[in-house]
Amino acid sequence: MTPRFDELIHAPTRLSLVSLLAATDWADFRFLRDSLGMSDSALSKQLTTLEEVGYVEIRKSFIGKRPRTSVKLSPEGHEAFAGHVAALQEIVARAGLAVLPDQVH
Repeated sequence: MTPRFDELIHAPTRLSLVSLLAATDWADFRFLRDSLGMSDSALSKQLTTLEEVGYVEIRKSFIGKRPRTSVKLSPEGHEAFAGHVAALQEIVARAGLAVLPDQVH
């Protein structure tokens, strides 16, 4: 995995969404909405953005007559997230090395 900053993932809402998906297999739309404190329309918009670049897979089904939407981070999404996290870790590590002991209070 190559560290690579990903502007699409970096947006705070999408970063929270992708990090939540990275820790699950399939996640229910309602679980994501409630966990992130988002409206249905805001979450749907973010998921569409991630789906268009291949970072998530969306599965729609029915339980009885009730629609159910589940979301999963795709292999490309996992790779992009891992690369983004690695890039952030490099940035933080460089910042940590730039601080001299006498500059810490």
